Amino acid sequence: MKEFNWNARVYYEDTDAGGVVYHARYLAFYERARTEILRQLDISQQKLLQEGIAFVVKKMDISYLFPARLDDMLNISSRVEQIRKASIIFKQSIFNQNKQLISTADVIIACVDIKKMKPCGLPDLLVLEFI
Repeated sequence: MKEFNWNARVYYEDTDAGGVVYHARYLAFYERARTEILRQLDISQQKLLQEGIAFVVKKMDISYLFPARLDDMLNISSRVEQIRKASIIFKQSIFNQNKQLISTADVIIACVDIKKMKPCGLPDLLVLEFI
């Protein structure tokens, strides 16, 4: 399956008083990386929303190995592990500028029909791009 990479800088707003990234901010870095995958594939989330389709996090298992710090340049790697009818399983990792692994996450993203708030099939275009 394909792997995608996205870089992000750690800003003051991401950190606590000691300049260490607050644990919940890692979720935002992972989320933005998955959003950037759609941009790289030229898939518009706005268009999907207009069609009544959205993506939601069904499950996330995250590990914190080393702290990220103020001004670090992070690389968020996202690999599609499995595609199911209505969900995608991602393995994501965050590395600092020294290529040190600082966090990992296993994420299940579900595709939902916004009106019914129930799972629906993944768009064909997305499935084709990830294979």
